[in-house]
Amino acid sequence: MDIQAVLEKTLPGLGYELVDFELTAQGDLRVFIDKPEGITVEDCATVSNHLSRLFMVEDVDYKRLEISSPGLDRPLKKAADFIRFSGSLVKLKTRLPVEGQKNFIGRIESFENDVLTIAFDGKTAAIELSNIDRARLKPKF
Repeated sequence: MDIQAVLEKTLPGLGYELVDFELTAQGDLRVFIDKPEGITVEDCATVSNHLSRLFMVEDVDYKRLEISSPGLDRPLKKAADFIRFSGSLVKLKTRLPVEGQKNFIGRIESFENDVLTIAFDGKTAAIELSNIDRARLKPKF
């Protein structure tokens, strides 16, 4: 059973976006969800109840299910994430160097044709989505 496929098919129907998920070696299944107005404890309970029943029917093997918001430093993985958070401050690491570096902290300028334009240190860089190893929002306090 492809857990990602089940989550991507189920969560939008409930009004949530799948941000990420992980299945640990110990059998813990962590699912990170979001929606435009943010996630509440009630949202987590609703999704947990629904997925528990669905996983039983689909015979998904796990020991413990955790549902959570992605947090203030939400990971950005899909093109839609970079578009949605255009103008936001991000911290990212590339697989291959861009402009002589692999680690960036900057503001998302744009995202078009799978290329992210980020402004950092008075410069800009164009980074292909396929070259992004990790990217997270960088919250301001």
